[in-house]
Amino acid sequence: MTGKELKEQLIYSPKNLGEILSEEEIAKAHEFCEGYKIFLDEGKTEREVVEFTEKLLIENGFEKFDRTKKYVAGDKVYYNNRGKALIISVIGTDDIENGVHIMASHIDAPRIDLKPRPLYEQTELALFKTHYYGGIKKYQWTAIPLSLHGVIIKKDGTSVKVNIGEAEGDPVFCITDLLPHLAKDQVQRTLSEGIKGEELNILVGSMPFKDDEVSEKVKLNIMRILNEKYGIVEGDFINAELEMVPAFKAKDIGFDRNLLGAYGQDDRVCAFTSLMATIETQNPTKTVVTILSDKEEIGSDGNTGLNSAYLKYFIADLAKPYGVDGRTVLANSTCLSADVSTAVDPTFQDVTEKNNSTYANYGVGLVKYTGVRGKGGTSDASAEFVAKVTQMLDAENVIWQMGELGKVDQGGGGTVAMYIAALDVDVLDIGVPVLSMHSPFEVTSKLDVYMAYRAFKVYANSK
Repeated sequence: MTGKELKEQLIYSPKNLGEILSEEEIAKAHEFCEGYKIFLDEGKTEREVVEFTEKLLIENGFEKFDRTKKYVAGDKVYYNNRGKALIISVIGTDDIENGVHIMASHIDAPRIDLKPRPLYEQTELALFKTHYYGGIKKYQWTAIPLSLHGVIIKKDGTSVKVNIGEAEGDPVFCITDLLPHLAKDQVQRTLSEGIKGEELNILVGSMPFKDDEVSEKVKLNIMRILNEKYGIVEGDFINAELEMVPAFKAKDIGFDRNLLGAYGQDDRVCAFTSLMATIETQNPTKTVVTILSDKEEIGSDGNTGLNSAYLKYFIADLAKPYGVDGRTVLANSTCLSADVSTAVDPTFQDVTEKNNSTYANYGVGLVKYTGVRGKGGTSDASAEFVAKVTQMLDAENVIWQMGELGKVDQGGGGTVAMYIAALDVDVLDIGVPVLSMHSPFEVTSKLDVYMAYRAFKVYANSK
């Protein structure tokens, strides 16, 4: 045997998908991402993702979950948790006590939330005070167009949906930054303090109300506009969830259009790919349970995050009509924790270790453990389960790569994996490598997005 033959047999050598996929497969990947771009543009917040997805589920024959009903193979149901998270299930032919196949992603993303009393006037300009949500580099959010999304509950109990800045002709908003000519003191700050949290103030207006008898005329004029449009008063902001997100649309990147740039791809890329795999699954062997969860970016806490009991209760309710305990189902279940991985950035390669990192265009990324430094805050998948997943993907020619979240002492991050593992479930992280993660404009490879979809579809239909 030659050295070349021996190397091919013994040495692990990942390959770029652009070199090994056929032109037909590449075209399929690019076409698949056209639907993904619509999903991203329509779902800028977790509430909007749930609303968009619920319509899609109903169109594809899914019904609201009834905890008193005993479902049969082929039934398709979904559970809407407070309009901010979803569980989607396709009932399999196997007995539920033998476990289910879980795919868990999250649909919240880093953003700028409004404070409960946001509106104020300074130097005859109107602004919103904010509190950022999730891990962001604050300076990245200045001097870009922002749109306002959310819901306001008025004093009479009615709900008002807000979406300003997305439609053609809408105004947008922005956070101003200091001009370089006067930034002598600002540039002496550390990068993390270049823009401070209390400086993330949103510019929302400048026209005063024409009345010499009142103060804060610009603020009053903004409230007049909002009252005329939505019927709200300033006190209604307290009963609101309002979020500022980037106003850009999802776009192709590069001369070859093979990369996709958009806000919120962490982790809506895994939400979309696992969702489409679930919708297209018919009569699986194992019951499929797909989760689109909230609050991951702030620790998965709260009743719509996976550190709560709603998944456990759903499984228990699904199993009860069969006379099976939910804990029995969970103990025999497996899960793909569908969250993104870090793509090696050619400009900032020093934070990653090249042999154990994921790269754009090299397939869906598997991450055995996340966490920080000494594997803190992770489930650390077993060798047996990693082998089971990789063998399953190999059997269907799904191209994958193995990685971690950066050099050991550099930092790290977490996913929902450890919360599902705590329910006695075997879990492995899997997702799409992302460049500029947590920025207002994240970047993925269309080929990796498509390969993630294929991975989830294979898992959903596996035994």
